[in-house]
Amino acid sequence: MITNELEKTARALVADGKGILAIDESTATIEKRFKSVGIESTLENRRAYREMLLTTSGLGQFISGAILYDETLRQATADGTPFVQAMVKQGIIPGIKVDTGAHDLAGAPGEKVTEGLDGLRKRLKEYRALGARFAKWRAVITIGPNIPGPACIEANAHALARYAALCQENGLVPIVEPEVLMDGNHTLERSNEAHDETLRAVFNALRNQHVVLEHMILKASMVIAGRDAPKQAGVLEVAEATVRCLLRTTPAAVPGVAFLSGGQGDELATAHLNAMNTLKIPHPWPLSFSYGRALQQAALKTWKGKAANVAAAQRALYHRAKCNSAAALGRYNEKMEKELAA
Repeated sequence: MITNELEKTARALVADGKGILAIDESTATIEKRFKSVGIESTLENRRAYREMLLTTSGLGQFISGAILYDETLRQATADGTPFVQAMVKQGIIPGIKVDTGAHDLAGAPGEKVTEGLDGLRKRLKEYRALGARFAKWRAVITIGPNIPGPACIEANAHALARYAALCQENGLVPIVEPEVLMDGNHTLERSNEAHDETLRAVFNALRNQHVVLEHMILKASMVIAGRDAPKQAGVLEVAEATVRCLLRTTPAAVPGVAFLSGGQGDELATAHLNAMNTLKIPHPWPLSFSYGRALQQAALKTWKGKAANVAAAQRALYHRAKCNSAAALGRYNEKMEKELAA
C-alpha cells in the first residue's frame, strides 16, 4: 500500500505542467528576505506571508506540491484552517524540509556537509502524521580551487542516500537535492564537470542504500557558469549542457527532475526551463521546477507585510507559477511576461 502511494505521489509531483513551490526557508533565511523589503520577521508575519502564498486562488493548476518549514507545517490560516488542509483543498501536496542545514566539513576548507540524520526517523514519523507526503534534503557543493573534493562529494551523497532511505521507510517521497552552487567565477565547462561527478556519486549512494529510484524526485541545479564568471553562457547553451549532463548520470527510472533556481533571476530561470523542454534532445523524465525565490520574490516585494497588498501579491505569484508551468511544457513566451501588467 505504501509502495503504491509513494509512486503515485512521486508522479503527481512532476505531473505535466506542474512544479513545486519551495517555501521552506529557515527562520534565519526568511528574516533576511523580509529585511530586504522592510518587513519584521515575527511569527505572525511569517504565518501571514505563507498564508498569502498558499491560499492564492487557482495555484493548484500549476503547483503540485509545496515544501514547508517545520514551523509552517504546524501553522493555520487566520480562520483556523491548518495549512495542510488548505493545501490539500487546492490539490497541492504538503512537503517538508528535514535537513538541519549545511555545516563546515572537517578537514575540507571551503566545503560543507549537510546534517540532520540524528533523530530523523522519529521526525519523519511525526511529519507524516501531520500530513506531509514528501520531504526535501539539500546538499551544497561549492566550486573553487581544488574543490569540490571527493570527501565532500561522497559525504553529501551518503547523507542524501541515508535520508532518502529513511523517507521511503516512513512513507514519504524523498526529494534528493545535490545543489552545485553558482557562487564563483567558474566556467560552464567546470560546472558540468562538478555536476557530473556529484550526480554519479549520489546515484551510486542511493543504490547502495537500497533507495527505490521510482519513488524519489531529483531536485537538480542547472549546469551554468559561476555568477562572477566573465563569460556567461546563453540560454540554449545552458539548456543543452544541463540535459546532456542528466542523460549521462540520471537513471531513467527516476520519475522526474525538478530544477532549483539557485539564485537566478525569475525570468531567466523560467527561460532556461523552457529551453530544456523545447530542445530536440529526447529524455526519459519530465523536466519541471522546484523554485523558491524565482516564484516568491515578486510576491514578497508586492506584499511588503500589508494586508491591503495581498491580492496584488497573489496575482504576482499566480503569474510566475503560470509562466513556469508553461515552461515545463515548453510553451513559455515573452507575451506571458506582459500579462501581469496588462
